[in-house]
Amino acid sequence: MTPDSNANATDPTDDRTDAETLRRVADRTPTRLDVGRAGPRPPTDALLEFREDHGLARDAVFSRVDDSLVDDLDLVTLRTRVADADQYLARPDLGRELAEESITRLHEECSETPGVQIVVSDGLSSTAVETSVPELLPVLKDGLAERDIDVGTPVFVEFGRVDVMDVIGEELAADCCVILIGERPGLRTAESLSAYFVYGPERGGPTAEKSVVSNIHDSGLPPVEAGAELVDLLANVLEQEASGIDLREDDREFETES
Repeated sequence: MTPDSNANATDPTDDRTDAETLRRVADRTPTRLDVGRAGPRPPTDALLEFREDHGLARDAVFSRVDDSLVDDLDLVTLRTRVADADQYLARPDLGRELAEESITRLHEECSETPGVQIVVSDGLSSTAVETSVPELLPVLKDGLAERDIDVGTPVFVEFGRVDVMDVIGEELAADCCVILIGERPGLRTAESLSAYFVYGPERGGPTAEKSVVSNIHDSGLPPVEAGAELVDLLANVLEQEASGIDLREDDREFETES
């Protein structure tokens, strides 16, 4: 055997195959590692935990945000063209457009031409909205107000997709729009919220012009911290008049000049 071919052989003393190393890695990640086997099957505890997490993920997708929470947060309720949860999963395009009656309500109850228009949507996880938005939203609104940024009338969109913020922002002629939306639940958390934002929202705008702060939940980026971070980011978006890849390019030019 040549030296080169022997270099790829498994060394039983290599740390990568050491059981203690594997346990240390498993302790530092929510990923399902080193769960072991009971004969040909996973251990009972691991299997039950998997089924519990899978159930929580399904509940996050198919349950709806409680109406009382929407009222407590003082959000104007809107709806997309989606009829129910099954159609929401099958027809993403319908979740990007508001129902006609919601467009009418948007203009009747929301202020026009805001600096920042805030949108909340259940998306793929109502659980994410219920656990994180009550902490995040006040920090975001108060922080923007402290910077004298005009905040529009916050709205809640049922069965919304990310791009529904383009419709809302365009209809209200907002300078910038941000949507707090529940993300697809995983098998370790069903509470992940993301905040997408765009400068100059318009229907059909490219995804590359959007920015995002993701993984917002108690075991990721805490909601209060995320709210404060969003205030800084949105202030920068308004100052640079750009978002997405355009914002990053502007930032590089600014750093070079300074």
